[in-house]
Amino acid sequence: MKKILVPTDFSAHAEYALKVAAQIARKNNGEIFLLHMLELPALASDGIGESNAVGSSTDLPEVMFFMQKTRERFEEFVNKPYLAGINVVEAIQFEKTFEGIIGHSKKHNIDLIVMGSHGASGFQEMFIGSNTEKVVRTSDVPVLVIKKEEDNFNPQKFVFASDFSDEIKKPFAKVVEFANSFETELHLVSINTPNNFKSTHAAEKTIQNFASQFDIKNGYTSHIYNDVNIEKGVLHFANNINADLIGMSTHGRQGLAHFFNGSVSEDLVNHAVRPVITFRI
Repeated sequence: MKKILVPTDFSAHAEYALKVAAQIARKNNGEIFLLHMLELPALASDGIGESNAVGSSTDLPEVMFFMQKTRERFEEFVNKPYLAGINVVEAIQFEKTFEGIIGHSKKHNIDLIVMGSHGASGFQEMFIGSNTEKVVRTSDVPVLVIKKEEDNFNPQKFVFASDFSDEIKKPFAKVVEFANSFETELHLVSINTPNNFKSTHAAEKTIQNFASQFDIKNGYTSHIYNDVNIEKGVLHFANNINADLIGMSTHGRQGLAHFFNGSVSEDLVNHAVRPVITFRI
């Protein structure tokens, strides 16, 4: 977690994310890439990338005005006491928010994206979704979503919910890396639902066989939790043990597959109050 990307719209939730990113960067001797997206309709067809790209549209008075205001906000942010001693690389891009974030992540070989979110609900959630949700669905690197101020982000109880099948091995390696970095207590939980029921014995054996393949520094505890659906089960279990962080993997489905199947990870990003970290399968 040396390179941490923090997309910002300079809102309170974006600053919550930046504060957490600063704590992670300081712990890992990392750097922060602070990104602001300027979604200006007039520039939609101009193909302008970062703010130092060559293009006549960057000389338009309204564009220069917005860029100057953004640089002023950047200056306010990077001078915050919690960023002292951390290298912060600033960038302004002219793209749709979530597409620009994913592109910036790939260009700079980002290790972790930290985003603030206040979630989405109702029709907005169904038809539009949040930019955070879209990033969670498409990012190849882990995405940590922060909902409220975390002055001391040091997760001691990290819940990871899964079916612990073979396809989870690759993302779970990143889960272990994250848990080991914070020396956190890892709680592996399998959610039993009426439509997908496993006996306690079978579920515990699955978790044990799966976890034995990884070097989990502080060990782990396994749990079987029964609920009406996976999302409610994860949230209720996290509440029961007073978890500091919830982790899940996501398939990153697109189009109709996503519409009909949905994603528990994205629902959790929208509905959980606790920090949620997602890992792409």
